[in-house]
Amino acid sequence: MSGSPLITLRGVNKHYGDYHALRDIELEIRQGEFFSLLGPSGCGKTTLLRTIAGFEDLSSGTLMIDGKDMARVPANERPTNMVFQSYAIFPHLSVAQNVAFGLRRDSRPKAEKARAVAEALEMVGLAGYGGRAAHALSGGQRQRVALARALILQPKVLLLDEPLSALDKKMREQMQVELIRLQRNVGITFILVTHDQEEALVMSDRIAVMFEGSIGQMADPETLYRRPNSRRVADFIGKMNFLSAEVTAAGATVDLDVQGLGRGSIARDQAPNGAPAGPAVVGIRPETLTIVFDGEHTDRRTIDGVVDEVVYYGDMTYYDVRVPGVDEPLHLSMRNVIGRPVLDVGTPTRISWDERALVLLDA
Repeated sequence: MSGSPLITLRGVNKHYGDYHALRDIELEIRQGEFFSLLGPSGCGKTTLLRTIAGFEDLSSGTLMIDGKDMARVPANERPTNMVFQSYAIFPHLSVAQNVAFGLRRDSRPKAEKARAVAEALEMVGLAGYGGRAAHALSGGQRQRVALARALILQPKVLLLDEPLSALDKKMREQMQVELIRLQRNVGITFILVTHDQEEALVMSDRIAVMFEGSIGQMADPETLYRRPNSRRVADFIGKMNFLSAEVTAAGATVDLDVQGLGRGSIARDQAPNGAPAGPAVVGIRPETLTIVFDGEHTDRRTIDGVVDEVVYYGDMTYYDVRVPGVDEPLHLSMRNVIGRPVLDVGTPTRISWDERALVLLDA
């Protein structure tokens, strides 16, 4: 992945009448990057993708791709190609004919086009499928055909509009891994639109989290998960427990008094927006809270609680635990290992926690 930007957006706005769909978007996407636009329905992520593709005009601002202003460049002349959510596969054509559709205006000889189709199908794991009827394919195979059809034109940017949303969970997880491998092999920039937080975290080099037409935070997956810059981002990326807190002092470290957890100190990098004195909110992820089972010892701080709810998922058990001084139960996730029991509702227990897992958010 190159450090230089392939795509640059400056002050990009999009209006549909009175509706402000994109608000002052500032964004750089690097060459060879797997970049995701993540957010709830209606946040503007697909509009932004379609703007890059050239299917939507800008109301204001600048869009550059590979150093060239795209203001007057139509979609079919941009160095991009798009895989739609529906895949847009032609059912009356064979797999090879679908993949070759983008080459219909290409002046290359038929034999050269056929080689390109075969190479594209091999790239997506469909070697030997060229003669098969498109309507006879599974969902995952149709998705691969759509990818091959887009990649055969050798775009500099591949745009993916929720391409996995129609697949079942097992196939979706398999295709996530295959897309990562494919992107690394071809080395081009992928831009993925998704509302699935887990999908974005798994696949992306960087993620832009969008709300109401604006970018709430843009960072690598680990930073977004561990150091969200707002309660809204923290709440959207995975699960988070939120606790009222009071900042009592801030210097080299930040001193806090946290509801249910008591007094403690955190490092300054655990306060992404600074640490002004007064009321605040602290976030802590469920997997960083640990139930201390009978016979176990921990050097971490502990609090007492009572199990309020249990959800068993095979490899994991999710607990809600009521803790004195906290209005809502704390959410915990515990991996199920040999010898570790699953607790019943109503069981008194102890929870251990570490100050390094806390993140200070705006009140």
